[in-house]
Amino acid sequence: MTDTDRAAEDSALKRQAALASILASACLTVGKLAAGLMSGSLALLSEAAHGLLDTGATILTYFAVRAADKPADDEHHYGHGKIEAVAALAETGLLIVLAVGVLYEAGHRLLSPVVEQIDANWLVFAVLIISIVVDVVRWRSLAAVAKRTKSDALAADALHFSSDFVASSLVLVGLVATSFGFHQGDALAAIGVSLFIAIAGYKLGRRTIDTLVDAAPAGLTERLRQTVEKVPGVINIEVLRLRSAGPQVIGEISVAVPRTMPVDKIVAVKREIAQALTAEMPEVDLTVTANPRALDDESLVERVLLIAARRRLAVHHITVQRVAGKISISLDLELDAQMNHGAAHDIATALEQAISEEIGEDIEIETHVEPLEVEELAGADCPAEQTAAIKSLLIEGAGKGGILKEVHFVRARETASGLVVNYHCRADANLSVHAVHEAVDHLDRYLRARMERVVRVVGHADPLPQ
Repeated sequence: MTDTDRAAEDSALKRQAALASILASACLTVGKLAAGLMSGSLALLSEAAHGLLDTGATILTYFAVRAADKPADDEHHYGHGKIEAVAALAETGLLIVLAVGVLYEAGHRLLSPVVEQIDANWLVFAVLIISIVVDVVRWRSLAAVAKRTKSDALAADALHFSSDFVASSLVLVGLVATSFGFHQGDALAAIGVSLFIAIAGYKLGRRTIDTLVDAAPAGLTERLRQTVEKVPGVINIEVLRLRSAGPQVIGEISVAVPRTMPVDKIVAVKREIAQALTAEMPEVDLTVTANPRALDDESLVERVLLIAARRRLAVHHITVQRVAGKISISLDLELDAQMNHGAAHDIATALEQAISEEIGEDIEIETHVEPLEVEELAGADCPAEQTAAIKSLLIEGAGKGGILKEVHFVRARETASGLVVNYHCRADANLSVHAVHEAVDHLDRYLRARMERVVRVVGHADPLPQ
């Protein structure tokens, strides 16, 4: 099922639940009102008034869930989800008003010297028992739908009916007490009803206000941080903003990544963050941004490579020295072989200036410019006899160096510039990179000294089997 299909199904489910709730509220209200008028029970009349309020609230809920399901438009960029919270806030106000009214009337009856006569007949008890059963069913069904669809309005209704169940039970207890001669039982039950209405209003109001003032859902921030911080490449979370919008939690998250990280890797990190959030918290929809940051342990060589990469310049053989407390940096810069010397010098000077601005003015920088072959060379394999002769020279040179072993996979290609030779060899895995590199360079020079037409030698050293 697609997200669109699921959203449509949830929307239909919310509307059906709201309509069913309207019908149940209306029927129970009529029953309680009739029983209350017949018996004279203040608690039952209070419940009827509460039921009338519930009926109006469920009607409001129905229209709220319909409006909240409308997609985002030019005036509501984040959708219409908060309409449900506005409806829930209206219900909160009505609940508080009702609670105060019931409490006032109950107090008046308790303090009045005239004792109200209550006729607790079988019809009154039947209405209450049916009301309790219906409230339990509505409470559980609406809570399940609200949890699935993340509906604030339906959650408000579910909270109402959970309190209605308790309130109706109190009325039942009060009427039982009245029937056994405790004439103040009905008024005390009414006070209990008013208190439960007030508690329900407080809980609903607190939740609704949190939604309207964009309070982050409890516990979600920490869960989200833990999920994002597990993504490789994330240094830390710099900005995290969350807000509820109907069934969704939306916002933004900004993470720090190493500035030496390539752009394609940064894109991959952002994609992995989004996928991790979707898998762990599908209701969360965040805009993810990544900000490159310098690491505390970032080496000078890494910083120079980054500066050059930003200018799309190829550099190598970077050497960093500290002489008498001063930093000295030397590097090779590859530029187009056909570029004139003046333009090449300007590029090298600009690179040196950028390094000085990044690292500090009091440094020494020397740039060696080398020709960069920017065109692809058309080539053809050399005859087998010539390749065999080149392999023999490589084996001979490797034997004299004593470090490189087992020269193999030799390829020689004829190009317009000369011969390009590639080969593989092996070296002790415990040797340093510097030692192996020096040995490969020595073999390169050995071959080129004996075959003048060789213009490029690329040797790949594999570790010797242990």
